[in-house]
Amino acid sequence: MKTPKAESPIDRHAALVQSLGLAIAEGSLAPHSIVRLDELEAQHGVSRSVVREAARVLSSKGMLASRRRFGTVVQPEEEWNLYDPQVIRWRLASSRRLEQLQALNELRGAIEPQAARLAAERASWDAGSELVSLAARLWSAGQRGDQEEFLRLDVEFHAAVLGASGNAMFSQLQNLVAEVLTGRAEHGLMPHLPHHEALQLHVDVASSIQRGEAGAAHAAMSRIVEQFAEEVGHIWSEHHAGADQDPTRPDPTRPDPSRQAGEPDDAPQRPPSDSRSQPPA
Repeated sequence: MKTPKAESPIDRHAALVQSLGLAIAEGSLAPHSIVRLDELEAQHGVSRSVVREAARVLSSKGMLASRRRFGTVVQPEEEWNLYDPQVIRWRLASSRRLEQLQALNELRGAIEPQAARLAAERASWDAGSELVSLAARLWSAGQRGDQEEFLRLDVEFHAAVLGASGNAMFSQLQNLVAEVLTGRAEHGLMPHLPHHEALQLHVDVASSIQRGEAGAAHAAMSRIVEQFAEEVGHIWSEHHAGADQDPTRPDPTRPDPSRQAGEPDDAPQRPPSDSRSQPPA
C-alpha cells in the first residue's frame, strides 16, 4: 500500500487562500473583522510563513489589509478587485451567487454588444469567417447535448468577438466573460440543452460581423446577454420554488450524477443555411 503523498507548502498555501477567500466572499469573515494570524496557524495546521503568504495574496486582491494597532482586517466588498478571476469565482460560489451573476452580466451588456459592433466595422474577412465557423460548431455541440464542448466553444466565441473588436481593453475582459459563462455552468444555472434562440443568435452575431453589419451584430449580442439573464433568473426561481414546496427535493442547480453527460432531451435541429455568410463571388 502506497503511503499518501505529504501535502506540500504550496498546496497548503493554496488551500488556505481558497478557504479564506470563500469565507470573506460569503461573509462568514465579516467586513472590518480582525483576522489573527496565530489563530489561522493553529486552526489550519500550517506554518506562520504559509499564513503570511496567504494574507499577502488576499491583500493584493483587496480582501484583507494590514492596519497598525489592529492587525489584519477584512475589507468590505467595495475594496476588492472585483475583476480578479479568483475573486469572481469566490463570489459565484457564495450564497449571493445570483446577485453576482446579475452584476457581471450587466457589465457584459455594456461591453459585448459594442465589441460586436466594432468587430463588424473592423474585423477582417478571415476573422469573420472564423467566427461563423465557431458559431456552427457551437450550434452542433449544443444540439447534441455536449455541455463541456459547448462551454469551451462559447467561451472561445465570446473571446473571439472581444478580440475582433480591435480594442485591446475590451479584449482583456475575455477572462471575466469566461468566468461568468463557466460559473453559470458549474452552478447548474443553464438549461441542459441550449435554447434554439440562443444558438441562432450566435450565428446571427457571427454572420453580421462577417458581412460588416454593425447594427445587426450589436442587436444580436445584446439579445444574447439579455437571454442569459432571463434563463439564469428562470432556473434560479424554479429551484427556490421547488425547494419551498419540497425541502427533500434535489437541488437542480447542482449537477445530476445519475444523468449521462450529453444525454439529449429532444431531437436535434439543424442550423439554418445562411448563404449570406459565404464569401462574395
